[in-house]
Amino acid sequence: MTRNEALELTKTHLKNKNLIKHCLAVEACMKAVAVRLGQDPAPWGLAGLVHDLDYELTEKSPERHTTETVKILKELNLDPNVIHAVEAHAGKVPCVTAMDWAIFSIDPLTGLIIAATLMHPEKKLKKIDLDFVKRRYKEKSFARGARREEIEQSRNIPLEFDEFMGICLTAMQDIDLDLGL
Repeated sequence: MTRNEALELTKTHLKNKNLIKHCLAVEACMKAVAVRLGQDPAPWGLAGLVHDLDYELTEKSPERHTTETVKILKELNLDPNVIHAVEAHAGKVPCVTAMDWAIFSIDPLTGLIIAATLMHPEKKLKKIDLDFVKRRYKEKSFARGARREEIEQSRNIPLEFDEFMGICLTAMQDIDLDLGL
């Protein structure tokens, strides 16, 4: 599956523009982490782009999240590693690979970065820096939905925590226009 095909698939299954932007943010972060680790960014980005395909369909039954996505991806004969990462992001299967741990940690981190951006007076990704995000991260009452215990699982990727957060912030800043921030 090409990136454009994956984007069209995402847009077909998701109508909420903010959810599509979330998938774009996860894709950008996944690709950037893959590059830093010397991995092929294409499958990592693909996992990020399609990880929430069934979110709107299953949002009232969160225990079903990813089950429909997995069916779709298997029908399309997608790389089993991509499918495993999609399942791992929702805790449906154990994280095994760096790709699994990355998507598990990146998913909530993108939410934290967006929340931090919206808190900034200028509300622009390019106006915030890593220190600003880290200060928000340490505020336990800030962006409670950005599950810190999941973000902290990035320790299972061979990167220092600050580097991991910095890579993701930069990746999101690089697509700020697509994210509308």
